[in-house]
Amino acid sequence: MGCAQCKKKEENAGDENAENLSSQCHHPDLQTTFHNQNIGISPSKSICVVGGPFLGGGQRGIGVTGSSGATTFVALYDYEARTEDDLTFAKGDRFHIINNSEGDWWEARSLRSGKTGFIPSNYVAPANSIQAEEWYFGKLGRKDAERQLLGEGNIHGSFLIRESETTKGAYSLSIRDWDNNKGDHVKHYKIRKIDNGGFYITTRVQFDSVQELVQHYTEFNDGLCQLLTKPCVNLKPQTMGLAKDAWEIARESITLDKKLGQGCFGDVWKGTWNGATNVAVKTLKPGTMSPEAFLEEAQIMKKLRHDKLVQLYAVVSEEPIYIVTEYMSQGSLLDYLKEKEGRYLKLPQLVDMSAQIASGMAYIERMNYIHRDLRAANILVGSNLICKIADFGLARLIEDNEYTARQGAKFPIKWTAPEAAMYGRFTIKSDVWSFGILVCELVTKGRIPYPGMSNREVLEQTDRGYRMPCPQGCPPSLHDLMIQCWKGDPEERPTFEYLQSFLEDYFTATEPQYQPGDNV
Repeated sequence: MGCAQCKKKEENAGDENAENLSSQCHHPDLQTTFHNQNIGISPSKSICVVGGPFLGGGQRGIGVTGSSGATTFVALYDYEARTEDDLTFAKGDRFHIINNSEGDWWEARSLRSGKTGFIPSNYVAPANSIQAEEWYFGKLGRKDAERQLLGEGNIHGSFLIRESETTKGAYSLSIRDWDNNKGDHVKHYKIRKIDNGGFYITTRVQFDSVQELVQHYTEFNDGLCQLLTKPCVNLKPQTMGLAKDAWEIARESITLDKKLGQGCFGDVWKGTWNGATNVAVKTLKPGTMSPEAFLEEAQIMKKLRHDKLVQLYAVVSEEPIYIVTEYMSQGSLLDYLKEKEGRYLKLPQLVDMSAQIASGMAYIERMNYIHRDLRAANILVGSNLICKIADFGLARLIEDNEYTARQGAKFPIKWTAPEAAMYGRFTIKSDVWSFGILVCELVTKGRIPYPGMSNREVLEQTDRGYRMPCPQGCPPSLHDLMIQCWKGDPEERPTFEYLQSFLEDYFTATEPQYQPGDNV
């Protein structure tokens, strides 16, 4: 997303010297700007979800409904059939699409084997199109491009091309670079489109296609920071659901393999679906929530599609309820910070994780949804420090008396905004309060908020205006952000859109002189 000044730089990057779009820009003053960005989202429980899958985070498949106009599609990844109705295929296999009217799973005929079956739509792209190129990452933001290129397996000159965030029909080229001052970093170049259909980075050299442009810059750098060496590593994406029509599944199809955690209302397991597909399974104790209410809410939850939200795959809707989701290898953020490699993370990694969470919450904000229980225990961590939000929307369904009283031992008072804890007024703005607490959890490596204070004391003191002081080693500017999240008037709290922008540009706009310390 980035701040407006950064985006203006991207739009106006010079023809002769395409510039690094992540270079310094002045960030708007924290105290004044976000008041103009409140969007007044209603606390209504209703939600309007647009159709079709959300393709964030560099998923290259086209994932569209209706006719695409293409006759042949090509596989971008290997896929092993999960049901007898699926097709197994290898990267590079070609298909004729028979029916693509249902969005997530298409009926197709393999041109290699002649067999017909269902394939995940985000695993294929039109043959000979730009979407089929290994280096094309589609709708990927600047910050996510940097995360991917700085991940494992990439080298200097690794690159990707993505849709421009600011100019329709244009693209951005992102390249992994290195120098003595910055070390490994990423530079971004605008690929501009000529009216007659050509493309260029600098007007000196123009090309008929983006593919020709890429080929040229693998041989001549012509002013780029590096020769293009190899496409960015692109991990196989999650399919949209386990398989076609695999939503309410049989309990017998799930194997609970390893217990990962235990909570007040159930357990979390690493499991297997149909003997082959790794999943995470949350098992709820009988009586935790109404199966009918859960199934109704789950129908909404499964339509929330964002690369920073844990994908809901399937449910077992009879008690004990099973919630089947994608599996995240590093477990909960809280455990990761306290017991695993997270103990050694420095401030840049912690701020990046908070920016990822803000990105997912900005999507929830746009969809008029509410999380209600945002905290480190409900964030999951994958490879390369990828963070995803879990358990969104479930809190309002819990029927346990100690929880619904909002002051019982099971209720997360220390994470909950005063108006929500005392009066049950849950909105996206109460989620913003919780996000401020979560940022504090990150900086303190999982320390319980308000150390030494009971739940009752927290309620009383926050109502009187008390706010947690700046944690040791935390920059005052980051603590200022927490304080804004903890404004007494919910409408004075920033939007998640603003929080994402602020955190993504934190080290170029707010703390450009940051030097690592002992703690963070």
